[in-house]
Amino acid sequence: MQFRPRTLMVVLIAVTLVVILIHLSLTVGSITASQAWSAVVGVGDASDIRSVQSRRLPRVLTAVGVGAALGLSGACFSPCHVTVLGSPDIIGFTTGAATAAAISIIFFDAGVVLTGVAAILGGLATAVFVYLMARQNSNTGGLRLVLVGIGTGAFLGAARDFFMVRADITGASTVQLWSAGSLSGRDWNHALLVLISCAVIVPALCIIVRRLRLMEMGDDAAGALGISVERTRLIAILLAVLLVGIATAAAGPIAFIALAAPQIARALAREDGVLVAASISIGSGLLVAADCLEQHVDTELHTPVGLVTSLLGGVYLMWLLSRKEA
Repeated sequence: MQFRPRTLMVVLIAVTLVVILIHLSLTVGSITASQAWSAVVGVGDASDIRSVQSRRLPRVLTAVGVGAALGLSGACFSPCHVTVLGSPDIIGFTTGAATAAAISIIFFDAGVVLTGVAAILGGLATAVFVYLMARQNSNTGGLRLVLVGIGTGAFLGAARDFFMVRADITGASTVQLWSAGSLSGRDWNHALLVLISCAVIVPALCIIVRRLRLMEMGDDAAGALGISVERTRLIAILLAVLLVGIATAAAGPIAFIALAAPQIARALAREDGVLVAASISIGSGLLVAADCLEQHVDTELHTPVGLVTSLLGGVYLMWLLSRKEA
C-alpha cells in the first residue's frame, strides 16, 4: 500500500493523538501516569494493576477497535454511492444489527456471545434486503440505495421500539442501556473481537481498494476499465456490514464514526479514494476522544458514549447537508 506524503502525515498525527487519548483514558481519576503504565506491564499496587488490566485497558482498546471498524466500514462503503450520505449509519445497517441484538435480548435472554452473533446476522440480513430492494436494471448504486436504506432503517428502528414497549421491565432496561452504545464493562473478549476482526478484514479490503477508487469515476467509466462494478460493490457492502455488525456486537450501536471518519480523512489528506489507514486511525481517535470526554467531563449524567457520538453526529450531519456539494 502506497502513501502520499500528506496522507502519511495525517496517519502519523492521528496515531499520535490516539496514543495521547489512550494515556488520558488510563489515567482517569486518582491514578497517576507512572502508576497506570506500570500497571499495564503488571508492576505496582495490586489494586492499580487490577483496575488497569481488567477494566481500563480493555475498555480503551475496545474503543480503538470499534472506532477502527466503523471508520473502515465507512471507507469501504462510501465509494459505492454518488452521495456523501452513503454510510452504514444513514442506510440502516447499524439499526438492523441493533434491532436483531435487541430481539435476542428480549426474547432469548441472550448473553454477550449470542447478542454479538445476532447483531452480525441482523446487519447482514438488512444489507441483503436493502441491496435487493434497491437493485434496478442490474444496478444498485446511487441515491436509490440510500433512500431504500433510510426507509428500512426507520422501519427497523420502530420495530425495535415496539418490542421494547412489549418487553418486561428487565428486558426493556437491558435493551435501552445496550442500544445507547456504551464502553462500560467491556473486557478483553470485546477488545480482541474487534481488533482481530479488523486485522482479518483489512487485507481483504486492500485487495479491492484500487477497484473502489476507479468506481468513484462512475459505474460506466469503471466498467469501461474492466471493473466488475456490481461484484465489487457487493463485496464492499458485505465487508462494511461485517465491520458494523462486529462493532455493534462489541459496544452497541455507535453513530457518527462511520459517516465522518472517511470524510475527515479525505479532507485532511486532500486525496480521493479509500484511505484505509487514515480512516482507521481517525475512526479510532474519534471514538476514544468521545469516551475520554464522557469520562473526564463530569456532567453527573453518566452519558453513554453512543449518545455523545450521536450528539456530535447530528451537528456534523446538519453541517454536511448545508453544503452545496452534499
